[in-house]
Amino acid sequence: MKRKAVALYSGGLDSTLAIKLVQNQGIDVLALHFYTGFCITETKRRRGEKKEDGSHYMNPALKYAAKYGFPLEIVDISDGYMDVILNPKYGYGANINPCIDCRIYMFKKAKEIMQEVGADFVISGEVLGQRPKSQKSIPLKIIEKEAGLEGLILRPLSAKKLPPTIPEINGWVDREKLEGIVGRSRKRQIELAKELGIDEYESPAGGCCYLTDENYAYKYKETMAVEGKITQEDLVLFTVGRHFRLDSGTKLIVSRNEGENNFLLGFKKSYHFFEPLGKGPVAIAKTINGEILDEDDKQIIANIIARYSKTIDGKIDVKYSFMDREEILTGFPFDDETINQWRVSLNGNKSRHSP
Repeated sequence: MKRKAVALYSGGLDSTLAIKLVQNQGIDVLALHFYTGFCITETKRRRGEKKEDGSHYMNPALKYAAKYGFPLEIVDISDGYMDVILNPKYGYGANINPCIDCRIYMFKKAKEIMQEVGADFVISGEVLGQRPKSQKSIPLKIIEKEAGLEGLILRPLSAKKLPPTIPEINGWVDREKLEGIVGRSRKRQIELAKELGIDEYESPAGGCCYLTDENYAYKYKETMAVEGKITQEDLVLFTVGRHFRLDSGTKLIVSRNEGENNFLLGFKKSYHFFEPLGKGPVAIAKTINGEILDEDDKQIIANIIARYSKTIDGKIDVKYSFMDREEILTGFPFDDETINQWRVSLNGNKSRHSP
């Protein structure tokens, strides 16, 4: 009887190698790419943003599944994933990354799909000891137990350094043809890629997820410190634009490119919205406790927008709208020193409302 597996697939080198090692033993593999809403590359691709060279972002899972012949299913888990971020049972990593809870959530989804398609086990490209929060022996055991997949998660890259799994014990896969990689070095993976004919892959590096990003974490902590809560919309908006906190406590987000302009347009009806009557960024503002945006803040925002816009005679008109109110403001560009006093960022000056 031919066996079948599902694999968690990021499109990175490790998960590509893991699938190849199992495929080469005659196992049918369905690759699963989970969209959480916090993958940096995929988020930018969905917004239609472009790289500095003008090229479009491409989802690495789509790219390499096609290149190396993996059947691929993209699964959107973004709705339920919000609770994983806001209420992680096993806490956060260095930033706002709930890595253990994230893996549990994904493996639970993988188990559902495994059962739906009649697969026998789950494959993961995880490497023992590669990541401090979720890839040590104890967390790996916790993840398997919480996901209801004890003995059914095969990690081909580290299999020889881990207890035998059901697929190995039952002879579905040959343990001797798997690897025993441990630690953060990628030397063996690069060698293995050559052996398996994997001639193109993403450069191994962290930072593919917004939740591991220091600036994202800083925005999260700053908002919690000032507003006392985090909403689901906040989690999404932390991924976009330049963030400012005005003296009144008003939060301002100014777009950085056309893709972000289009994205922020989707929030026009529920936020104070600013749009230059000319070439420049749009912006949304949220007051503390839903208060009315005062006139001073409106002018400050118009001036901040002017800083990033193409002005005529040193100024630009900015349309302000909120609910049924509209007015035209004239923005005069602030200098960077003035703007930086309100920036919510680890780069440059920090907001005076720093956590």
